Amino acid sequence: MKKQHGPAFRRELKPLMECSTCRGAGSTEGVFHRLDCLACNASGWVCRVTGDAVPLEELVPQLSMKLRNATAELARATQAQGGAHEQYEQNNRRGAGASNYTGD
Repeated sequence: MKKQHGPAFRRELKPLMECSTCRGAGSTEGVFHRLDCLACNASGWVCRVTGDAVPLEELVPQLSMKLRNATAELARATQAQGGAHEQYEQNNRRGAGASNYTGD
């Protein structure tokens, strides 16, 4: 065990999964109306390791980190796409009289 005084400098991303009781909706179907799910405290997320409900004070930062990671991954995926159309759209100045050479 690592000795430590005070809180950690960075929060660790904890593994979360959708609640199996409400299937991530946060509410279950009652007889006359929808009820808040008691298994996940109406959040739709539980701890993957223990299966217990995550407290809201801890859940909000965890979901924020997951959202930031997902948006960064999406930005990397859209930035990585490219191909011949990008080369065709830019001005290459290699043709006769400094016009575009398209390879024809």
